[in-house]
Amino acid sequence: MDRGKDLVEGSSWGGDPAGGGGAPSRYESQKRRDWNTFGQFLRNQRPPVGLGECNSNHVLDFMRYLDQFGKTKVHLQGCIFYGQPEPPAPCTCPLRQAWGSLDALIGRLRAAYEENGGSPEMNPFASGSIRIYLREVKECQAKARGIPYKKKKKGGGGGGKGDDQSNSSSSIPFS
Repeated sequence: MDRGKDLVEGSSWGGDPAGGGGAPSRYESQKRRDWNTFGQFLRNQRPPVGLGECNSNHVLDFMRYLDQFGKTKVHLQGCIFYGQPEPPAPCTCPLRQAWGSLDALIGRLRAAYEENGGSPEMNPFASGSIRIYLREVKECQAKARGIPYKKKKKGGGGGGKGDDQSNSSSSIPFS
């Protein structure tokens, strides 16, 4: 259990930014911030949760918790602007985390978990329930804004590089 506590507190983080390797990349810095934020979230649970006891339900709770800090207006089904990409007036619908931001966050946390000694087989960020939740958020937000997401084609069907970029979460700016 101490190992999990050390991991969450960041004391065994893989890289030392102050060391001779120079400053960490923007991605590495963001990954470390996300990891520390998730660790703080686990410590704030009652009772506190160690990384060794963390499961996909804690990750789902974390993503729902982050919604309160979101900046993306997601219209509710009863809203007169539901399905409109650019509503003409303000409404009282909630702000949420954008799907692309959550998807990128989970990718960083998934990598951080394994870099900090977590087993790939036990990675709560790689759980099927997390993928399902992200898919549901994506579909819900697309319907609420009236924006259809195109499914990526699987396999080597011959789509060019430009085709892949149009619906990739990696092209969404994230700060």
